[in-house]
Parts: sequence; structure tokens; C-alpha cells
Amino acid sequence: MHIVLIEPEIPQNTGNIARTCALTGTDLHLVKPLGFSLADRYLKRAGLDYWDEVKVTVWDSFEEIKAAYKEAGFYLATTKARRIYTEVCYRPHDFLVLGRETRGLPPAMLQEYGDSTIRVPMRDLGRSLNLANTAAILLFEALRQQGFPQLK
Repeated sequence: MHIVLIEPEIPQNTGNIARTCALTGTDLHLVKPLGFSLADRYLKRAGLDYWDEVKVTVWDSFEEIKAAYKEAGFYLATTKARRIYTEVCYRPHDFLVLGRETRGLPPAMLQEYGDSTIRVPMRDLGRSLNLANTAAILLFEALRQQGFPQLK
């Protein structure tokens, strides 16, 4: 599995997601611009000592990822989606795509991938779940469907 963070802003969220990726064997893709330096102490602290256990790739654009992984499925997380994340059949090389903490994914991306948008059900209180929590929820559903490959 792969997780993509489009223009992440908060280093602690990215660090927590990196830790989840390390513990599940999931690749992490970061799309620039990043709201922090990869040397940021908060990013390192949130990821603890797992950074050497996760494959992190930094991209200049989402288009570069699409070109590199033409056969993969891309599922975009948004509160605007009609389909709930459990209604998808995930494959081992699929990508879970999450947007910025403050704005989510760009409207053009949501329009392009309208049939591949997913959401986590929640109450409408004007805010959504934390990015790291959402990433973990989506990833563990995908891994559950696959029988938790290579995990104890």
C-alpha cells in the first residue's frame, strides 16, 4: 500500500503517519510544497526512531506519482465524498491520497477523481478527523481486506 500526502503542513501529523507506514510496511509519498523541513525536530520526534524503516519519496507534483504508477488505483480522502471508505475493494499497490490539514485536496483533483473519492463517516461539527487518524483508519481497512499481509 501507499499513502500520499498532498502538501502536508503539520510536521507532527506527517511524523505520525510515517510511524504508521513503518509499522505496516507502507510507502509514504510527500508532494511539495511541504509546510516544514524534513529535518524538522517535531517531524522527527513524531516519527520516533522509525524513519529508517519507512520508504519516503518526495515528489514535485501528484502528476509525477500518477506517471510513475500508471496501473495503481488512487483513492482520495475527502469529507465531500459520497462513498464510505469501507465500500472500496483495495489492492496491495493502491494509493490512499490525503490533502492539507487546513484545506484538504484541491477541487480540481476531487473533480478528476470523483469516482475514487472516499470518506470516513463522522458528525458534521465543522471540522474533520485529524489527518494522521484518518490515514490510519483508511490504511488499516485496506490492510484488513488483504488479510494484514506480512503483519503479525
